Amino acid sequence: MPTYEYSCDYCGNDFEVFQKMSDKPVQVCPKCGKHVRRVLSGGIGINFKGSGFYVNDSHASSKHNACNSSKEGGGAHACGGSCCCASGK
Repeated sequence: MPTYEYSCDYCGNDFEVFQKMSDKPVQVCPKCGKHVRRVLSGGIGINFKGSGFYVNDSHASSKHNACNSSKEGGGAHACGGSCCCASGK
């Protein structure tokens, strides 16, 4: 369930409520009983972990591995000879 942030302009009370998206917004402050407004928040950042993402499995390193394997077989570079494996790095 999403967490919604609310703020009371009258007493300054800031609070969070876990609600379903289909629930009606909170209308009154639990502290003073006056009208509250929902505050838009930035949410959280996303951090991808595990295999299968470019952060962990670089596209360049897989290309480099393909070049090394074709180089060992005596064939031309899979990348056309323009990557770091062509210079011997």
